[in-house]
Amino acid sequence: MASHNELGKLGEELAVEFLQKEGYEILETNWTFQKAEIDIIAKNQNTLAIVEVKTRSSLEFGLPQDFVKPKKIQLLVKAVNEYVISKNIDIDVRFDIIAIHKEDKSFVIEHLKDAFYHF
Repeated sequence: MASHNELGKLGEELAVEFLQKEGYEILETNWTFQKAEIDIIAKNQNTLAIVEVKTRSSLEFGLPQDFVKPKKIQLLVKAVNEYVISKNIDIDVRFDIIAIHKEDKSFVIEHLKDAFYHF
């Protein structure tokens, strides 16, 4: 596996641990619909959090969250609509980004709630 794939997988594992510590129930990881993949679907109280995880080895080329592009957002919205309908879910949906970057020998995790779309 390429090192960037390993970093991405590690980032998703760190994000799941982070969310669980914050009281989120993890419902799905790497849920796919057509061309879209949702990294994490989690529930916290009456909110369904759709979480895109972005992990970078450094901030040299920009913040991790800057790499969530409009096309990705469109795909996520389409996938979430399918998920909500197929699971008959009737709670608020929020789109979050968990941005992770390496700093020295550890990782910095930032949870951006309502990061790019709300419906």
